[in-house]
Amino acid sequence: MPDNMSKENRSKTMKAIRSQSKLENRISKELWRRGYRFRKNSKTLVGKPDISIQKYKIAIFIDSCFWHVCPLHSNQPKSNQEYWEKKLLRNQQRDNEVNDYYISNGWNVKRIWEHEIKKDLYGVVEDIADFIENVKRSN
Repeated sequence: MPDNMSKENRSKTMKAIRSQSKLENRISKELWRRGYRFRKNSKTLVGKPDISIQKYKIAIFIDSCFWHVCPLHSNQPKSNQEYWEKKLLRNQQRDNEVNDYYISNGWNVKRIWEHEIKKDLYGVVEDIADFIENVKRSN
């Protein structure tokens, strides 16, 4: 099934999506409750990390199993396969480019899969807190 929008309209529509997932919000609320101060989806940073602490050069991304092609839970849509294959592959390439950018600029990057949060929210929050504390100690 071909896309029913022009490339320009599709791009405009996709750029207008500004949602934050409920999982991202649960993680950020719990971290904030524990006293961590950070920015969410900072537009000034490459890839708009879900959580960032510029003082310590920390970028944390919460990746959806579908959009970022989780090795455990990813599934290819059955319709418009050519479009989705290209789209999801580009998402993976962009994730790698973003990781490379931050690492080459001395940042500390952490990526978390959506399914990890669903399985153990507080375990993930504890893991992120440990990550932040380790980075702070090394500075």
